[in-house]
Amino acid sequence: MRSARPVGLLLSAAAVVLWAIGMTVLQPLTEPIGPWSENLPGNNAYWARDLRFLAIMAVSVGLVLAGRGQLRWSQPAVLLGGLWVAADIAIDRVDPTGVEATVLLAVSGCAVLAALAAVLHWRERATPPARPWGTPPARDRKALTGTACVAGVLTVVAVGMESPTDREPELNQGALATAALLVVLAVGAALAAAPARSRARVGLAAGLAVAALLGVALVRAVPPGPRLLPEVALGAVLLTGVTFVAWDWPGGRPIWWHHALAALAALVGPMALLLATAIPIMILLPIGATFTALAGNSPINAADSDVLISLFGLLSGLAMSLLLARPTVDNRR
Repeated sequence: MRSARPVGLLLSAAAVVLWAIGMTVLQPLTEPIGPWSENLPGNNAYWARDLRFLAIMAVSVGLVLAGRGQLRWSQPAVLLGGLWVAADIAIDRVDPTGVEATVLLAVSGCAVLAALAAVLHWRERATPPARPWGTPPARDRKALTGTACVAGVLTVVAVGMESPTDREPELNQGALATAALLVVLAVGAALAAAPARSRARVGLAAGLAVAALLGVALVRAVPPGPRLLPEVALGAVLLTGVTFVAWDWPGGRPIWWHHALAALAALVGPMALLLATAIPIMILLPIGATFTALAGNSPINAADSDVLISLFGLLSGLAMSLLLARPTVDNRR
């Protein structure tokens, strides 16, 4: 897909802007009491941090899409995401606020992204792939499909983001924007993984994107309590749609029972994997509390948990990619 490069980079740049807004506009909303107050924050207090981390993951996903799943782009994308998280913690400790800080972070982030993309593009031109356009190799298709699955699970995490009060309009706006960006990334990566960009696949991808974006808006309109079932439905539709867009259609049509199994996995898998990853990590590794301390923020009340739901979503998405990132018929047998 020739448009994968500019689309992926454009979406990565949009994620950088979301990250900058999350740091300078949303993060101060979660730190109103200062580090010495006896009124310590509770569950989901640092929702802005999770939205920022999701935006950082979206930057990496966009780079994988820009590289069309090639390893020479995917590895630096993952490395950049890890370094960006470390930089995020250091910047959070400084507590930047205001329009000037937002612009500075956005421009700096886009400059880093542009520099990395320029280096990778130069290396690619020096040693071009055997098939620069047309159907990507099976390994690259699998990487793109897995990336789409990760973005799909992260969409569910973003759209379900909560706070202690759930009355902040900025939370709704940030969750909607982040989830919408991840939807577009998921569908774009799935379409880039397709063996051929036929009219049927493009139409299916467009319909999936519209349906998922409407689903994101509807889920955020539901109060936090009964929001779980709509979240599960959104994830199932998005992940099943990814398989329809990305997988092979032998004879010009899908293998329906393969997609039925994928739908079952998409319905049950994300939430089950979120719980399976969250519970052991919460018990054994206080990652959220460590990040909070490194950023110089107030610790969570001892009666509550300092969870990092974005990390759990990433692990769950990677697990789902192992189940669904098999776009070719031979790999699915």
